[in-house]
Amino acid sequence: MAELQALLFDVDGTLADTEKDGHRPAFNMAFEEAGLDWNWDVDLYGKLLAVTGGKERIRFYLEKFNTDFVKPDNFDDFVKGLHAAKTKFYTQLMAEGKIPLRPGVEALINEAKESGMRMAVVTTTTPENVTALLDNTLGKGSESWFEVIAAGDIVPAKKPAPDIYIWALEQMSLTPDQAIAFEDSRNGILSSVAADLKTIVTINDYTKEDDFSDAVLVLDQMGDNTNPFTVLSGDAHGKDYLDLELVKKIHAAN
Repeated sequence: MAELQALLFDVDGTLADTEKDGHRPAFNMAFEEAGLDWNWDVDLYGKLLAVTGGKERIRFYLEKFNTDFVKPDNFDDFVKGLHAAKTKFYTQLMAEGKIPLRPGVEALINEAKESGMRMAVVTTTTPENVTALLDNTLGKGSESWFEVIAAGDIVPAKKPAPDIYIWALEQMSLTPDQAIAFEDSRNGILSSVAADLKTIVTINDYTKEDDFSDAVLVLDQMGDNTNPFTVLSGDAHGKDYLDLELVKKIHAAN
């Protein structure tokens, strides 16, 4: 097995509980601003997460859950406008400190940075959302800690397609066996595994029932020395929080 060179992080649900507490209310704020009576509650939003990408999620909602809505002639622009407004409100929520990082995330990223481990973000969310999250949790300029920000529409096919992971690896001149991915959802692990990446999963309320049989380790959270994780599947080598030493052991294991 090649030596571990890079950590590839998904964002939504993995670094922070952004779906329930960030994107969902931001969508609702955008709908209200546009004069729409749509409201995505927690349960409905869980169903909409079957589709990755915000613009795609709006389309899916209208195709499956709000079929009576009369689409305007400029439908593509309508969807793009709603999504842009949602991004604005999401950034606002971030700036207000409404969406913290999940337990253990900051510690692992800081340890990786200090040790010189290469890192990248690999996500379907927009680059603006990535910047907002990193700036308002890890601090201004923290985006520079990540060698590559693979985000948004940088590849046409979003997760569960492997394209965005393949693109990130190409930008870093890495082979899949030189990196490990961190995901939280079925679509995410389908994407990473299809790119031949070993993957560690931290579940959340929306994804706890997903099939993660392809993950090398499934945890309830990354955890830290005061807030241990629970192992749901895989071998944590006797550890109770995810640090760089454990990540390297998991990567090296068959």
